[in-house]
Amino acid sequence: MTTRYDRPRRRPGAAAYARCRIRAFLNPPVTVVPAPAGLIKDHDVAVPMRDGVTLRANVYRPPGDGPFPVILSIHPYGKDKLPRRTRRGWRLSFQFRIMNQSEPYQISSETGWEAPDPVAWVARGYVVINADARGAGTSDGVGSLLSGDEARDVYDMIEWAGTQPWSNGRVGMLGVSYLAISQYKAAALRPPHLAAICPWEGFTDAYRDFMTPGGIPERGFSVVWQAMTRRAARLSVDLGAQRRLHPLRDAWWRSITPDLSGIEVPILACASFSDHNLHSQGSWRLVERAGSAERSAYTHRGGKWAVFYSDEAQRAQAAFFDRHLRELAAPAPPRIRLEVRERRDTVAAVRDEREWPLARTHWTTLHLGDDGTLGASQPPVAGTAAFRLRRQAVAFSHRFDRDTELTGPMELRLRISLSGADDANLFVGVEKWSGRQYVPFEGSYGYGRDRIADGRLRLALRHSLDALHPVRPGEIVDADIALSASSTLFRTGDELRLIIAGRYLEPFNPLFGHLPARYPPSSRGRALVHWGPDSSTLTVPVIPG
Repeated sequence: MTTRYDRPRRRPGAAAYARCRIRAFLNPPVTVVPAPAGLIKDHDVAVPMRDGVTLRANVYRPPGDGPFPVILSIHPYGKDKLPRRTRRGWRLSFQFRIMNQSEPYQISSETGWEAPDPVAWVARGYVVINADARGAGTSDGVGSLLSGDEARDVYDMIEWAGTQPWSNGRVGMLGVSYLAISQYKAAALRPPHLAAICPWEGFTDAYRDFMTPGGIPERGFSVVWQAMTRRAARLSVDLGAQRRLHPLRDAWWRSITPDLSGIEVPILACASFSDHNLHSQGSWRLVERAGSAERSAYTHRGGKWAVFYSDEAQRAQAAFFDRHLRELAAPAPPRIRLEVRERRDTVAAVRDEREWPLARTHWTTLHLGDDGTLGASQPPVAGTAAFRLRRQAVAFSHRFDRDTELTGPMELRLRISLSGADDANLFVGVEKWSGRQYVPFEGSYGYGRDRIADGRLRLALRHSLDALHPVRPGEIVDADIALSASSTLFRTGDELRLIIAGRYLEPFNPLFGHLPARYPPSSRGRALVHWGPDSSTLTVPVIPG
């Protein structure tokens, strides 16, 4: 029996990609347009909270007395950290450089990091509020991120906005990442003046989606983000310290997880396929579990920020808010706006769907087998493939004999044993190859060499994320590893490649790697993947043509 080994951290095209990334770091492809001189901006408006603490917000208003619908965002990043004009042009926040901007887009000079552009929304007849969270910017107090206290502040900000003379009493929330995350718990409290939310890519479970996915601590972006928020805001809880105190998903983690079923207002969520290292799974969880009668998903696999500010996405956002904040007789958005990609720069189709996962999905089982095969039929005999956890990866491939669309999540059922270790950090990736060429896709943090889908699991947490079950010597165990959702077209002859390793599949490199993502590798030892009847299978979502 032959084991097929792979070097997933050495994919071709690294040098060309590095040149593009250097250019984007030195000169992010972001065009800043000066805000019009007549823009009405009330700066540092004081907003009292129920406990007497004052938060402050910038309020942008259309001309006239109104009343107008309101769009709100609130975050710890600093509402006044805006593009600044210098003699050499516009100076952007450093996030625009460390988070690779892979596609060009345009914002006004009043647009904060991952916030709606107030100039664009005021021109549509909306009031826009960009608020500092408690302890951040010019707001008073000490904040607590992801907490119920923060949610109550957001509730009070919504109710204040809904009762001002210029407000029509209907408030919506909009923003990317934390500006999306801050919407969930507040919406579940059901403030009377909240009419709709549009969370544009935001995780819904800090443990599973962000800090410790699959039970493996993320030690790259999560560390950078914690340092950035501690610098930007006064905070009462150190999330990094809490992760060390709570390595399992216990009651503390559940306390900062929103009750999605309690959300009843209409939702337009961005559930992208290009942010599965951070927000994608949580966004899909919202779409599937929220209590709202109207909940829609806008999917894509482009650059996060370029898509958010794109004309097409803003038309979708505006139509959604016109329907619920202006109460116009506009149709509801499609349940799923689905984008299917053939490669990073090629969209194969955009269409509307009624449910997720798609009802017509043909869930297809591919069996791991000898010589690195991944076939539709079970292997006739049992076999194994051994690899060193810290240094090697094994690969299994399936070649398509017709054009095939895979849309939805995948799952790997892995039968595995260990030697020289009682635990392992397992990393799984699904790739597309066309001929002998690796086909890269857009990924988290603007990474342009991503795989179709991935998943990870600490093997001792294979039964549950809240209890350890080490692997005994010689014990063969089954582990279910959920892979991220995707929507990809394979042409006849294209190859799907499954990679299994004991260390993260992407290099940690600022030029061609997945900086700032980082995960600890397994301890030393060997793993043995077992296949045969009813063992080690990859389930993929085939959409009938």
